[in-house]
Formats: sequence, structure tokens, C-alpha cells
Amino acid sequence: MRITKIETITAARGVDVHVGNVGWLWVRVHTDAGHVGLGETYPLPLVEEAVVLSALAPVLIGRDPRDVERLWTDMLGAVRHHGWAGAEMRAISAVDIALWDLRGKALGEPVYRLLGGRCRDRIPTYNTCYDHVHDFDVDAGALARDLMASGIRAMKIWPFDRFHGKTLGQRIAREDLEAGLAPVRKVREAVGDAMELALEFHGFWSLPAALEIARAVEPYRIMWLEEMLPQDNVDAYAALQREVRTPLVLSERFMTRFQFREVITRGIARFVNPDLAWCGGLTEARKIASLADTYFLPVAPHNCGGPVLHFASLHLAASLPNLFLLESVRRHYLKEYVGVVTDTGAARDGAFDPPERPGLGVELDPALLARPDVRVRSV
Repeated sequence: MRITKIETITAARGVDVHVGNVGWLWVRVHTDAGHVGLGETYPLPLVEEAVVLSALAPVLIGRDPRDVERLWTDMLGAVRHHGWAGAEMRAISAVDIALWDLRGKALGEPVYRLLGGRCRDRIPTYNTCYDHVHDFDVDAGALARDLMASGIRAMKIWPFDRFHGKTLGQRIAREDLEAGLAPVRKVREAVGDAMELALEFHGFWSLPAALEIARAVEPYRIMWLEEMLPQDNVDAYAALQREVRTPLVLSERFMTRFQFREVITRGIARFVNPDLAWCGGLTEARKIASLADTYFLPVAPHNCGGPVLHFASLHLAASLPNLFLLESVRRHYLKEYVGVVTDTGAARDGAFDPPERPGLGVELDPALLARPDVRVRSV
């Protein structure tokens, strides 16, 4: 079996997140055997597409797609000399996911079987609250009750983000600290400790401000604090970890096992959350998970992008012995993935079933290609 064509599909409009709307890039790897693998990355599809077509396609054409590990190594080699921890690694991630999908289809097996098989029959999840029903800044209690009614027992919100711009995150005023605590209190008042509650900070705060916020939320029994600081200084995170009792999770923005190594080996992160569409795909994510497992750390994959990432994350989560929870966004799989893919991968009773179709078990909806913001290219 040989790779005959690399196809890219870009969508300018994907989903809305804290930075605004993000776009999607899908990669389809075609072979002379008729099998086609599908992968995905985000948020800058034209940038990532350029890497796929100009730097990675020459490495892939004519090669056996089943040699996933060697192809990953050769793709890294093609971009390593000028720096790889950005669009280059996101592009590699998309291709790698497509290669695993293709391999599963060729063997007639779901990808999780190729990753070592099931470690669980259901995949537990927490909901990241880009919600289409309730605004957590307005009524976090109603949101918590609604999630619990669907079987979800863990949620993540970011009630302090709206205040960081006042000081560029250097300090937080007392009234803003109190306002940020209000949604946290509403969750506890509505459902008590029946709902696990995580807090996201998107790397917006200085170390002193982060410490002040972290100490203020401690009485509310928070599941974890996510990305309180920018990800660029691990020593600052070590200082934060020494001063707070709530566990830290790091970091969706780390790429490859090399960037995760320090926070894992130094005991800074209590949970790790690689994003398969950024960290190096399934090939690298399972290595990150194995490294975390060596230090008895659980993994909570970041899963807040597109629908192909969602399915790839389901396969990884099904196969990991050290899975904690898989992130998901109910607005995405209930609403925004509809019409984009053949299956949105919706949760059932607060958890996901491992996909059982060969490969990832999802394809792009043919109608997607008729959208005015979608473009197809190939080499």
C-alpha cells in the first residue's frame, strides 16, 4: 500500500471559543489501495495547510502509510531545523491522526484496538461550558443542574477571564475577585459537591494574581486549576504549585513529550491534558500518556476543537489505563458538528461509548464541501 495523494480541506469558520471563532483544517491521505485516512487540526487552517502541502506531503507521497512511527519521525525531521512547536506540529498532528484512521480502515478495526484495546467500556467526560443554553457568568447554578440531568458530573468554567484585561493580568481588584467567585458559589449552592468543578484561566494571569485567585477558590473544593499562567516558564508554575493546595493541570498548549517532560518529572502538574490535534497526534499523545503513567499521573485530554479531534480523543481515552476524564463540549456535539460529519459522537448518560467502526469511525459530511467557506486542495 502506498500514499498517492494528500488532500487538504479548510473551513474558515469552525466553533467559537474564548479567543473568538477558530477555523478547521482536515487532511485526507489517499492510497493506491483505495483507503483514505482523515485527520484534523485547528485554529489557523491556511497556515497549517501550507505546512502540510509544502513540507509534509513530499515526505509522505509514495510511502507505506502503515509505517506510522517512521513517518512521524520523518515529518518531524522535515521541519525540525527551523523550529517545530507551532503550525508545524499542528500539521504533523493532523496527518498522524489521518494515518491512524487509514491504518484502522485497512485492518477493519477501530483505532482504539490498535492502541492496545479497551481499558473501559464507557468514557467518562467533563463538560467545558461554551454552552448554547446557559451562560455560566449569568446562571451557573441552572447550567450545573442541566448538566447533571444529562448524567454529566463534572464541568469547567472560566469566571475570572473577563477581568484580566483591566490590568493585563498583573493584579485583580477585590470587587472583581468577588464577582469571579459568584458563579463558583452558584454551582455549589445549586448542586453542592455532586458536581466536580474545574476552573480554566487561559494563561492570563501573573504569578501574584494567580496566587490570590487560587487561595480565594480553595474553600469551594475545585477539581483543578488550568493554565493560570502563560505556559512559557515552568519555574513560575513550580512556584505556584508549591503555594496552592488545588491541583494544577498542564497544558493543552504543550507539544510533544519533550515539552510535557519537565512538568511531569518535576511533579508540577497533577493532571496532564494534551490536545491530539496539537501535541503530535495519536502517536505522540500515547507517549505523553505513558510518561504520565510512569509518574502515576492521570490524563485528561483536551478536546475542544473539531469533530475529527473528538473521535480521535474518544479512541485514545478508551485505550488509556490512566484516563481521568475526557473533555467535551455539549454545544459542539449536540449542535455545531451537525452537518459537518457523519456522526457527532454525542454523549449518552453522561459518558461516551468507544466508537466501533473501522478507523476513527467518522467521515466528513459530503454536503460540507458545498459550503462557501470550505476549500479543497491536493498534491
